[in-house]
Amino acid sequence: MTTGAAAADAPRVEMATTRKRGGIQTSERAKEGNDDADDDDAMEMEIYNRIIDPSSLGASRIVQSKSIQREDAAIVDEGDGDDDDGGAAADPAAETRREQPQQPTFAKLSARASRAGGKAEYRRVRCPAHRYTPLRECWEQLLTPLVEYLKLQVRFNTRTRSVEIKTSRHTPDPSSLQKGADFVGAFMLGFEPRDAVALLRLDDLYVESFQVADVKNLRGDHLSRAIGRVAGQDGKTRFAIENATRTRVVIADSRIHLLGSFGNIRLARNAICDLILGAPPGKVYNNMRNVAKRMNERY
Repeated sequence: MTTGAAAADAPRVEMATTRKRGGIQTSERAKEGNDDADDDDAMEMEIYNRIIDPSSLGASRIVQSKSIQREDAAIVDEGDGDDDDGGAAADPAAETRREQPQQPTFAKLSARASRAGGKAEYRRVRCPAHRYTPLRECWEQLLTPLVEYLKLQVRFNTRTRSVEIKTSRHTPDPSSLQKGADFVGAFMLGFEPRDAVALLRLDDLYVESFQVADVKNLRGDHLSRAIGRVAGQDGKTRFAIENATRTRVVIADSRIHLLGSFGNIRLARNAICDLILGAPPGKVYNNMRNVAKRMNERY
């Protein structure tokens, strides 16, 4: 793992503490007092300094079920502590002085709109405890596509145990930052770097996560047997689903992560749900053969 001053191969990154406030600013917002703007800046800085999870980003291609989002949010809240509400109370006098909003007009955006105003953007992806060692071993494999192809600046923050990615003046595409965050986030979920790098090459790939309890509420040995049916002996069932649907499946305890296109993820999810509900593996194998035959005819 390359950290601090010893990072000879990895580029040094000086993370910004403020976030670009891009977007639309209407005349209604422009007429508010300076105090409200300062309070909003403080609140936005406080929220942005929190650890950003890829599943919470609107433009991310990593989709997680609501139960997983609630569990991850509880973990983040425990580490961050209580946050202040922030913001300022609305001024009644200012409300009365407001006028009807008008249709704003803006200049055309360039391809480098993400660096408008000279501000850099960054993402922070938390590293779970069980992925700390694989991250150290695969650090060079993660660093190469992010730095050489996406032209991003990357570092690992040992204090927060998170990977921080930042844009620079050499970043050609404004969407490279989100692609890099999805790539690192997929690796943190358990995918191999050679599989997760497909998120950088193709735009129609997604990651979907759900729990066994989302399909059927199982406990104890029943939950263990359901996970065993999905994995199969020596992973044979999981490999059959991956080869038939052209996806990648990761089984992490009671969580299941799928990587692939939208249609292929749906086929793999249906097969896994049938196994969780108690369908015989032989029946699922027959369905997978039919699916593989139809997909070969299609392509």
